[in-house]
Amino acid sequence: MAKTADLLPGTLDMLILKAVSLKPLHGYGVLLRIRQISGDALDIPQGSLYPALYRLEHQGLIVAEWGQSENNRKAKYYTLSEAGRRRLEEETVGWNRLASAIAAALSAGPEEV
Repeated sequence: MAKTADLLPGTLDMLILKAVSLKPLHGYGVLLRIRQISGDALDIPQGSLYPALYRLEHQGLIVAEWGQSENNRKAKYYTLSEAGRRRLEEETVGWNRLASAIAAALSAGPEEV
């Protein structure tokens, strides 16, 4: 199973954008959502997540707003901005193209060389 260290550069950002596109989430909620939507295959360490959230917020791809968490604590909730939505769409297309190309290369037989 892939872990954070195995992710290609930029993949964590794409996963965060996808997670917050589904509904507003606080930081720890983003970790849980990525774990859930990856079928428990990805477990992102908090030390990787929070710098990525900060970077995405400063790039204008996500928007943060203070709110109340499920356990009545003050938490920053993240949502996708319009620029973030466009980036997620672009990244998804690029990722699907790359995944298809890699799958085709891995399925090549000796007769195709």
